[in-house]
Amino acid sequence: MQHQLIDYYKAIERTSEQMLAAAQAEDWDQVVRLEGACAVLIAQLRFKSRDADLAPEERKEKAQIMQRILRTDAEIRCLAEPWLSDLAQILDRPSPAPTH
Repeated sequence: MQHQLIDYYKAIERTSEQMLAAAQAEDWDQVVRLEGACAVLIAQLRFKSRDADLAPEERKEKAQIMQRILRTDAEIRCLAEPWLSDLAQILDRPSPAPTH
């Protein structure tokens, strides 16, 4: 099956939506796994886009997909920030002094 260029954008959007669902469920391991899947899709898109162009009607669809991906990404970051803040506080906490 040959994928069209727009299919990669759609796949990235679907994976981004799955990442948001995982973040909402606080399943950070799944978020990381899906982030890896997104990276693979983006690499495939970059490779494919060297030899293919979007049709004019697909360019508009791409713009809409990209806007949705950016909104989803912002939501994921909002959900992750408290978790990252908690982690930073734990890492910044001084180690207790050994008692003898």
